[in-house]
Amino acid sequence: MSAFLPPPSASPPHRPLFRLTLPKSFADNADAPAAALCFTTAGVITVLISVGGLTRLTKSGLSMVHWSPHKLSPPQTQEEWEGEFEHYKKFPEWQQRKGMSLDEFKFIFYWEWGHRMLGRLVGGIYGTGLGLLLLTKKVPTGYHGRLFGLMALGGAQGAVGWWMVKSGLTEDRRGDHKEIRVSPYRLAAHLCTAFVTYSGLVWTGLELMYPEADRRQVAGNVQKRIQEMVPKVDQAQILKNLRSFRGAAIATTGLTFITVASGAFVAGNSAGNAYNDWPLMNGQFIPITDIKEDYPNEGPFYRKFFENTALVQFDHRMLAYLTTGAVAGTVYTGLKLNGGAIGQSLKLLTPQAITALKATGAVAVAQVSLGISTLMLNVPIHLAATHQLGSLALLTSGLCLTHSLRYLAPRANVVAKQAAKVAVK
Repeated sequence: MSAFLPPPSASPPHRPLFRLTLPKSFADNADAPAAALCFTTAGVITVLISVGGLTRLTKSGLSMVHWSPHKLSPPQTQEEWEGEFEHYKKFPEWQQRKGMSLDEFKFIFYWEWGHRMLGRLVGGIYGTGLGLLLLTKKVPTGYHGRLFGLMALGGAQGAVGWWMVKSGLTEDRRGDHKEIRVSPYRLAAHLCTAFVTYSGLVWTGLELMYPEADRRQVAGNVQKRIQEMVPKVDQAQILKNLRSFRGAAIATTGLTFITVASGAFVAGNSAGNAYNDWPLMNGQFIPITDIKEDYPNEGPFYRKFFENTALVQFDHRMLAYLTTGAVAGTVYTGLKLNGGAIGQSLKLLTPQAITALKATGAVAVAQVSLGISTLMLNVPIHLAATHQLGSLALLTSGLCLTHSLRYLAPRANVVAKQAAKVAVK
C-alpha cells in the first residue's frame, strides 16, 4: 500500500461526503464582467495566433513592407494595388520570388493584412472592455495594475511583430540559408509574447472566476477532511504527496511553454521540412554530422541550438518527448491520488482539477500525433497550423490544471507541521 494512504484498519467510516469544489458560479460572481473580458480577448488571440501561423506557412509575412498603424483598409483600386506591388518589388523577397502575378501578390498581401487587422481587433476589444469596466467601476479590487499591464503587453506585441518583419526586409538575411526569411530569434519573441499575453489573460480570468476566498474555503474543507478521516501520523505524507502533485503540474506547464518556444525556432529555420522521418533523423537518432558541418560554422557554438537546422529540430523532438513524459507522469500521479478505495473515499481533488487533468492527458496525446504526422507528411499547411493550435490547447489545459490546484497551497504547511509534531510525540 502506498505510503500516503492510511492503513486498512484506519479506513474512513462509510458516510456521505461533501464534494470538494469551487462553489461560486460565474453568474453570481461580481467579477464576472472582467473575467469575461479576459476570456473573450484570449479567444480572439487564439484566432490571431492561428492566422499568424497560416501567414507564415503561406510565406505571406513579408508582403506588407511598411507599418501604418493608422491605415485600416487594403488597396481599393487597380492603381493602388499596382503601386503596392511595385513597392514590394523594391525589397529582397521579390528577387527571390520573381514571376509572381498581381493576383498572387494579393493573396499573400491579404493574409498579412488580415493578421494585422486581427491584432488591432484584439486591442480594440480589450481596450473598449477595460474602458467600460473603469466607467462602471467594475474593475476588481487589486487588478487595475494587472489589467493595464496586459493591455501594455498586447500593445508591445504589435511592435515586436513589426520588429520581426523588418528583419526580413534586408539583404543581410540571405547569408543564413540563401533565402530571405525573418530572424528566428525575432519570430520566437513574437510568438512567445503572444503566448505570454494569452496565458496572462487566461490565468487572470480563472482567478476572477475562482477568487482567493473560494480557494481558502476549499482548502479548509481539505484540511477538515484529512484531519477527520486520516490518522494523524499519515496526514503529513498525504499533504506532501498533494503538494508534489501540484509541483509536477506547475513544472509540466512550464515545460510545455519551453517546448512551444523551441517550436518557434523550428518554424523560423524551416527545420520541419528538413528531416521528415521518425523516430530517426535521416536514419540517425542524432544527426551529428549535420550538426557539426551545417550552418552556422562561425561564432560561438550556442548559436547552433537556435540556427542549426538539424539541432533545432532535434531539440524540439527531445523537448516534446520530455513534455509528453511529464504529462504522463502528472496524469498518473493525479489519478492515483484520487483513485483506489481510500482515494475515492477522501476525494481530495476537485472536479475542476480532475477535468483539467484528463483534458491535459488527452490533448497531449493528440498533440504528439499531430506533431509526428506533420513531420512525416512534410509539413502540410493544414496539419502544421493545427499543430500550432494544439500547442496552445496543451498550454491552456496545463494552465487550468495548475490553477485548479491552487487550493492545495493555503494552509498546507501549517497542517503538515501539526501532523509532523503529533507523529514525533
